[in-house]
Amino acid sequence: MPDKPNRTHPTRGLRASTLRVCAACVAATVSASLAACSPAGPPSPAHAHSVRAAPPAPGPPPRQKQGRDATLARALKPLLPGGTTRLAVAVVDLDSGDQDVASYRADQPFDTASISKLGILAALLLQAQDEDRALTAEEREDAEEMIRTSDNHAANTLWQTIGEADGLDAAHHRLGLKATKGGPGTSWGLTQTTAHDQIQLLRTLFTPGPTTPRPPKGLNPASRAYIRQLMSQITDDQDWGISAARSPGSRWALKNGWNQRTTTGQWTINSTGHITVHSHHYLISILSSGNPSMETGITLVEHAAQAAISAATTHTHPWPHQH
Repeated sequence: MPDKPNRTHPTRGLRASTLRVCAACVAATVSASLAACSPAGPPSPAHAHSVRAAPPAPGPPPRQKQGRDATLARALKPLLPGGTTRLAVAVVDLDSGDQDVASYRADQPFDTASISKLGILAALLLQAQDEDRALTAEEREDAEEMIRTSDNHAANTLWQTIGEADGLDAAHHRLGLKATKGGPGTSWGLTQTTAHDQIQLLRTLFTPGPTTPRPPKGLNPASRAYIRQLMSQITDDQDWGISAARSPGSRWALKNGWNQRTTTGQWTINSTGHITVHSHHYLISILSSGNPSMETGITLVEHAAQAAISAATTHTHPWPHQH
């Protein structure tokens, strides 16, 4: 089910008050737990060599990974409203030594709503690459409207162009997504995904070099740059979600999704993308469902973004950082 069009900023009136209220609880929770579980920095060359020479045997996740996940869970706990609301978060600090993902329920499935528009555009570009052609003027116009303003009519057109769910699933397979399934019929907004899969999609866009060894080839540099450009040029009414974790000098590139289910009246609210905070580069995906209103869902996602950035690494200032 596609998003309902939204031409006004839904959180501008409530962001100042709600973020101040949440800031103290997030900062207290995160600062108390960061020291015990995040890495102090990248491994020494000697240690890195020994790890490469003798890969660890299969077993439980490394203590560092377990600690990072536990820190994130503690940071998010004060934000969870209970009831029918569900939340999943995955975040990775691209400037950390291991670029490991901190996750909270990141393997649980959620409706994509409009974040599936990133996958639609990736599928379109992969098909154009395979045909050794550039996008047509009409395709570029639809792509720009679909990402920058989250236009649903443009998404409907390109969904048909890529071959609907089959085309989307084929593109996701090439890009290394394992748990995402295209929505039925014309319902691209009911595509199912996980926060882990969305991080994988973001890696294909924001990290240099190949991100999967699987043939045929993935997105070329020009295609990746094009998607990043559109994600960084969203209109003002789309500026919410993970961008709430900004710090002075932050840059971000994102795609949000929102959808009200007709059967329950509850809202799916998602936000995914790239953000710099205190000069560190993060990929972050936040998925939520069962929100009683669009406003409460956006507030939850924005607070979760702040908590997730703080919990990702000790190399940044604990969030929120007040001067």
